[in-house]
Amino acid sequence: MVSAASAVLTERTGGEPASAALPEVLSEVPVAVLLIDRSAGAVTYANSAAVELAGNVRLPVDIDTWGTAAGLTDLGGQPLVRTSGPLSLVAEGQPVTGEAVRLAQHGGDQDAAADDRLLWVTGFPLSRADGEEQLSLVVFLEVEGGPDRSEDQMQALRERAVVATDIAFTISDPRQPDDPLVWVNPSLTRITGYEYGEAVGRNCRFLQGPATDPHAVAEIRAALDEGRPVTTTLLNHRRDGTAFWNQLAISPVFDGEGQLVSFVGVQTDVTERVRVEREREAAFAAEQAARREAELAQAAAEQARADAERAQAVAEQAQADAERARSDAERMQGRLALMAEATSTLIATLDLSDVLDRLARLCVPLLADWVFISLVDDAGTVRETASRHRDGLEEELHLLATEYVPHLPPHSPTRRSMATSRPVLAQLTAGDLDALLTSDAARRAVDVLGTGSLVAVPMVARRRTRGAILLVRADPGRPFDQEEVDLAEDLARRAALAMDNVRLYQQEHVVADTLQRSLLPELPDIPGVESSAHYVSASTASDVGGDFYDLLHLPDGSIGVVIGDVVGHDVVAAAAMGHLRGLIRACAWEAADPDPGIVLARVDRLVQGLRVAAMATLVYARAVPPAGDGDPWRLHVASAGHPPVLLRAPDGGVRVLDEVAGLLVGVDGGAERPSTTLEVPPGTTLLAYTDGLIERPGTDLDEGIAELVDRLAATRAGAGPRELCDAAVAGSIDGRDDVALLAVRFS
Repeated sequence: MVSAASAVLTERTGGEPASAALPEVLSEVPVAVLLIDRSAGAVTYANSAAVELAGNVRLPVDIDTWGTAAGLTDLGGQPLVRTSGPLSLVAEGQPVTGEAVRLAQHGGDQDAAADDRLLWVTGFPLSRADGEEQLSLVVFLEVEGGPDRSEDQMQALRERAVVATDIAFTISDPRQPDDPLVWVNPSLTRITGYEYGEAVGRNCRFLQGPATDPHAVAEIRAALDEGRPVTTTLLNHRRDGTAFWNQLAISPVFDGEGQLVSFVGVQTDVTERVRVEREREAAFAAEQAARREAELAQAAAEQARADAERAQAVAEQAQADAERARSDAERMQGRLALMAEATSTLIATLDLSDVLDRLARLCVPLLADWVFISLVDDAGTVRETASRHRDGLEEELHLLATEYVPHLPPHSPTRRSMATSRPVLAQLTAGDLDALLTSDAARRAVDVLGTGSLVAVPMVARRRTRGAILLVRADPGRPFDQEEVDLAEDLARRAALAMDNVRLYQQEHVVADTLQRSLLPELPDIPGVESSAHYVSASTASDVGGDFYDLLHLPDGSIGVVIGDVVGHDVVAAAAMGHLRGLIRACAWEAADPDPGIVLARVDRLVQGLRVAAMATLVYARAVPPAGDGDPWRLHVASAGHPPVLLRAPDGGVRVLDEVAGLLVGVDGGAERPSTTLEVPPGTTLLAYTDGLIERPGTDLDEGIAELVDRLAATRAGAGPRELCDAAVAGSIDGRDDVALLAVRFS
């Protein structure tokens, strides 16, 4: 196997010498290792263990000088320079499979020969085909028992010398499929647990595992593909599954004609070194942390000692300081609670006045003795204010709002903060107040409120200044520090965003409500009927809803009553509602069969065929006028999953038409839709509504319908459609959904 390792070791054109990959992996192995430049007969590299043998000899140095510095002799005590010893053989390019040398302890003193140590030398050449680099590797292994050994023992040790090192050597053959190992020394078995027969014939990747770094594997694979040396450290696994860190150096081997014949691998278990390095890093970090803690503790101790000395000298002052510190700590705790509460408090309402009031309560008394909040429009005009004083003083604050704030001068702290979008700190003198306050009433109010120290912070949201918060402390000895200014700025930003959200909501809600109402019809004047409608948009969202109603005077003289609710609360639902209303109008107007069930079935087919809406609930009622005086009206009703309509008799009794039911429009276009027919006397009122009128959290629809029936039944007997609509919506409406209501009385 040594002869195989003695092949020419080189790399592709343009790469660095193969020997450059070896020192890194050999530097920390526990045995002495040398690299010898055969062309110069000199030692060019010695690892740390070899340096311990010869001392820190300056390299490169010829092999005889190095052997003398190390005190190497043959077994007879003669210096190796005088013999053809193993170092000379290796330097000549010959392999040495195990030769004994003596390591003198006292410069070769024969009286101390008993203390000499026995070393075994192994080595083989590593050279390039082009002759530019001719190297040999030498390994020294110390053998216990000293140099006095029998020849049989010597031979046994010689056979073991090449394999007894902690370095594992492997040779693979890239000319065979998958580049299998063709030779390994027993150190590989000691390191990995794989016997010779288990390793040879396999690619070395069997040592890899799921935790092996894929980048390291890719680096090795690329080097092998390119025929160049590589050195890396990666996590491998032993035969028993345990992991170890493997420092690996691989060098390509070429024959004399430059053909790649094998790869030589040098492997070392560096698990302990990796562990020590990590422990050293952890220890260093712990030491740094301990040092910082010690420094902090020392500083705290020195401060405590100084405080104690100062407290001993001035006991009363120390007590006052303690009281002030306690007050400051309580105030800081309040400030932290302020920021934790601010966001949830400010976004919990969509009413601007409520937001301003909540903001004022957050500021006083935690941040200031009193606060004045000014909101401006895009032109900079103050449009709304809010204020609060820790002692009330509402009259003075009102005077300030009416006499001063509407005419804020440009040099006022509030205007300056809005103009610069930065906080303004000030301690106003009497002259400053005279210049700012031209009204005697405002000046008297400010004197009562107190202006010892103040800060104005702008409220900026979405790159627009919405106003400013003026925080004031009456005591000039308590100015605002930078931490408090930062806290006020943060609060102002949160408040500005909350107020801007309210503004956007109100704008969108007005637009949505206007659009929704524009889609609803004006009730026509139809002989023989009296009608009224009521619509309430949702108060908790700005989305356009899908609730609608309609009243039709059909060509045959009958009356069509429609109410519906498209699933969803957005612009799509509103658009679908408009389409659906148009479809049912067309189907009812030109119906070959006017039966409401037939009309709803046709509407359902058109909705699904034209993809007008996803789903919707509908009630369609067709009222046929009486044939003569005193005759009843004939009422035909069909429903598509909508809450039941109500009939209020002339005497005030209320009936729920819950026998009319059907699937929602958009579920099954081929389903038959039944209708019911009943006769109602003149003076009967039909009430149709959407589910927003009867839905409330914690109750079911039946309870909501029962409450609606009670409200209608409690209304006076002769109540008309308008009065009945008012009674219907007089209950507790949830407000989170639109409400549409249509009342039609048949005369």
